[in-house]
Amino acid sequence: QVQLVESGGGSVQAGGSLSLSCTASGFRSSVYYMAWFRQAPGKEREGVACISVGGDRTNYVDSVKGRFTISRDNIKSTLALQMNSLKPEDTAMYYCAARRGWSCTWSEAEYDYWGQGTQVTVST
Repeated sequence: QVQLVESGGGSVQAGGSLSLSCTASGFRSSVYYMAWFRQAPGKEREGVACISVGGDRTNYVDSVKGRFTISRDNIKSTLALQMNSLKPEDTAMYYCAARRGWSCTWSEAEYDYWGQGTQVTVST
């Protein structure tokens, strides 16, 4: 059974940090591009960060560049998102996603598997 399970969400004050993790099982995640998406209340889901199969290429949405870092461990089948200098506008449900493809993309339809999400709340 294919699963992506996120963890590490929570509540933090503005300026703080959180580290999210996603554990993949039931498929060979090491050959999939992986990404983090988020969806804030009343807004569409948006791509946040994406990482290549080997972990050597990353993409970030402009609003998180310099604050968030995506990484992966193909031995442990995990994906991580280190979030620093958090802002209230980062408040959202964060989702892990996997794509069998050749590049990063922010198109949700291009992703094959999704997790259930983990909530991140940043207060002022």
